[in-house]
Amino acid sequence: MLYTLRMGKKIRLLTLVFLIVAAIDSIRNLPATAIFGPSLIFFFLFSAIVFLFPISLIAAEFSSRYPEEGGVFHWVRNALGETWAVVAIWLQWVNTMVWYPTILSFIAGTAAYLINPEWAQKKEFILSVVLIVFWGLTFLNMRGIYVSAFLNTVCACVGLIIPMGMLMALGALWVLVGNPIQITFSLDTVFPTLKASQNWVSLIAIMAAFLGMELAGVHVTDILEPQKNFPKALGWSVFALLFTMILGALSIAIVIPQSQIHLIDGMMQTFTLFFQAFHIPWFVPILTIFIIIGSIGGMINWLVSPARGLLHAAERGFMPQFFAKKNRSGVPVRMLLVQAFLVTLFCLMILFMPSINAFYWFLTALSTELYMIMYILLFISALKLGRPHTAFSYQIPKGLRRLSCVFGLFGCLLTIVVGFFLPSDINMNGLRYALYIGIGNVVLIAPVFSLMKYKKLFSS
Repeated sequence: MLYTLRMGKKIRLLTLVFLIVAAIDSIRNLPATAIFGPSLIFFFLFSAIVFLFPISLIAAEFSSRYPEEGGVFHWVRNALGETWAVVAIWLQWVNTMVWYPTILSFIAGTAAYLINPEWAQKKEFILSVVLIVFWGLTFLNMRGIYVSAFLNTVCACVGLIIPMGMLMALGALWVLVGNPIQITFSLDTVFPTLKASQNWVSLIAIMAAFLGMELAGVHVTDILEPQKNFPKALGWSVFALLFTMILGALSIAIVIPQSQIHLIDGMMQTFTLFFQAFHIPWFVPILTIFIIIGSIGGMINWLVSPARGLLHAAERGFMPQFFAKKNRSGVPVRMLLVQAFLVTLFCLMILFMPSINAFYWFLTALSTELYMIMYILLFISALKLGRPHTAFSYQIPKGLRRLSCVFGLFGCLLTIVVGFFLPSDINMNGLRYALYIGIGNVVLIAPVFSLMKYKKLFSS
């Protein structure tokens, strides 16, 4: 999409709002937030203040400040040096290795409703579909078969706008006709106390829904009057994201008891109940196909992008040149193969988890923690660089820079801490879960130090 925009006119306000919302908004994370009931309202607003706004402002200024060398690697390198830049790009890459199984599981759980809804809770079925879809898309990308930006956008719209719109409309109709509601609203349920650590666990699911917001900043050099329009677009986008995500998650929570929400196929659980209640069960397979198309379409570009990001490390001598080899289509095939094998290993974890919900939540939490560490590096970079002396197309308004960084660092650190706590609705030992999270972080971050050692040994 960015390519097509660069070929034409400057991006106007409404177009920019659509770009940001389409890139971030997702129905996949709604069941994971719905299990926390009314308190999700507070945490969505809290997350917007301590993370969504700060990272968007920082990314916009970075994109304007370094228009010729965008991305996390270059942003961190200019502030903290090449070594920390490699750490940042490694975290961004390895995070996606953990993230892939969650989106793939969502696709598999949704696909089960085309055959037998009970299969959505069968580990063997989920694992089979996950591996077939991921390896299939990997080989397609190796052959240089890419989906255009236009088709990718259409897929995302089909899998987002139609299901999200129907979910909110059916949720409102459910309440209006007087059907039973599974949650209650009060000051105690909406506003969590600091003593109730279980409530704060929901921060993980909500932060996970906002990951990738820094990508919105890449459009800043193409915006018409960016100093005026970007803050407006950001405000409208955050409003649209909060509106759709809060109402979407509440639509699930009012229909299904919190303890019975499935994280993988919770969307289809909800739609099935809605369609049965309103006597249109025949629409289930149609909507299932919409969601699958949207999920796969939105995932295609993600397969190559992280691998290309890690190529920066290989090209600067942090990895053997073996991994930097590209085929005739310019695809880093060996990097993609390593990526596919790692994702396969993470997917096999489903066989050792006590439930599919535990598998999904564990990977969501681990992926979010890794990404938060990368965001910490971005906020530290912004603090170190300070306010630019040269005028760029976009600068954070005076007085907001340090405040944004402090809020952002607080939000990231808080998310990392609560990531070690397990929701009460997940069937798993809490101590074992915390141990797994700790080990997962260490195991996945440790290899980056090997890259630094490799550069030191073979740079001469």
